[in-house]
Amino acid sequence: MALDRPDLRARTRAEREARTQLQARRVRRTVLRRDGMRSEVAGNDGSTRWLLNFCGNDYLGLASHFQVSGALQDAAALHGVGSGGSHLVSGHHALHDALEREIADWLQLPAALLFGSGFAANLAVVQGLLGEGDACVQDRLNHASLIDAARLAGCRLRRYPHVDAQGALRQLRTLPEGAAMLATDGVFSMDGDIAPLRELAIVARVQQALLYVDDAHGIGVVGPDGRGSVAEARLDVEAAPLQLVTLGKALGGCGAVLAGDADLIGHLAETARPYVYTTALPPAVAGAALAAVRIARQEHWRRERLSALVQRFRARALRLGLDLMPSQTPIQPLRCGDNATALAMSATLDAAGFWVAAIRPPTVPDGQARLRVTLSAAHGDADVDALVDALATARDACVDAARRTRP
Repeated sequence: MALDRPDLRARTRAEREARTQLQARRVRRTVLRRDGMRSEVAGNDGSTRWLLNFCGNDYLGLASHFQVSGALQDAAALHGVGSGGSHLVSGHHALHDALEREIADWLQLPAALLFGSGFAANLAVVQGLLGEGDACVQDRLNHASLIDAARLAGCRLRRYPHVDAQGALRQLRTLPEGAAMLATDGVFSMDGDIAPLRELAIVARVQQALLYVDDAHGIGVVGPDGRGSVAEARLDVEAAPLQLVTLGKALGGCGAVLAGDADLIGHLAETARPYVYTTALPPAVAGAALAAVRIARQEHWRRERLSALVQRFRARALRLGLDLMPSQTPIQPLRCGDNATALAMSATLDAAGFWVAAIRPPTVPDGQARLRVTLSAAHGDADVDALVDALATARDACVDAARRTRP
């Protein structure tokens, strides 16, 4: 019998054309050099430009800190580049162990486990604890890695309206059979708001579900001593048995750490496929992360500075009538609505020397395209003021263009 399979090349061409029509194409930009919050970026025509970065996640300004880069260089010189194996075979290094212990101590939790990425860690938790017949109930705006983790685990996935604890309760009540997990971001990466963790902890307890918090954008930024949104909500390990710490956001490096209940962490260390079947992070990367954690713990002024910049940005932006979303974290989204407006404003900012990416569906819901402005303790007051003025100019240019094209 003759086969008539779809041609995958033709399918990808059609999908690319559809993205073009929707102005949803994504293009990588190549960074040649970084100097603090300034980045030299290559253009498609071979030119280069310096842009002030307001769309990264280096919230505490640690990515280029001399002690962090020095720790990386020293560890690489002493221990080489790669780890040489998975953690359970030959790749678990003393620097990996020291980093896990440091984070567990910082967060006042019994144990921690190092992963190569937050995506892998989220998959490890959901796939390692849930299976067919179990349930994972999630906030509708959770990070894609949590959604994909539940799908790959084969459990029943249910999503509740954003930051709606009663919605989470309703979903759990519809799934009374099997084990259950209630999973949420701590700080939401595209909206910048914080999950109602105390209410969710009550729901989890009543429904006998395990509360898991992906605190990628909260650790280092919010909570006492920067211990994140779980600590800010005053929840202990009984209420929130597992939480995710990413090393590539406020801590300026790469990788992720699961922290929490010792028995759960021990189980995942032995059985979680994304942990067991992958090469451990280079020891030098762990050494750099260890240095960053110690700075984040000690230098409280970085969080104070960051908070002051957030308030400065919001006050000035609101005075100029910019349509900000309600966030008190370093993630400050500016609503644009349609993809074309978001792209046009981003291009205007780029021409003025500011790097602010346009965020479009499917990363955010349809009709909610935005500019995701992010602030860092390494930004200056003048940087923030200039950005707000440029945002207002870009907004006004889009309004004028719309008036000119209106019939």
